[in-house]
Amino acid sequence: MGWGGTKNGALLKLAAVRFDAFITVDQNLPYQQNAMHLPLPVIVLAAKSNALADLLRVVSGLKNALAGLQAGLCLAVSG
Repeated sequence: MGWGGTKNGALLKLAAVRFDAFITVDQNLPYQQNAMHLPLPVIVLAAKSNALADLLRVVSGLKNALAGLQAGLCLAVSG
């Protein structure tokens, strides 16, 4: 998308225009951004690692989180 190097706040604003949710593995993001001011829901995948096998373990939790989306929500999903 050409957004490489874009910082969190600006990245979230860009994403809000094109997407319904922002899914990340950056577990520091909730501490760097005020959830009440987020332009779209943020879901943090709290897996053991960023390896595909570990991320697949949180997919069912991710599906549940996506069902209850609302702006200003920052939710961690673990497996």
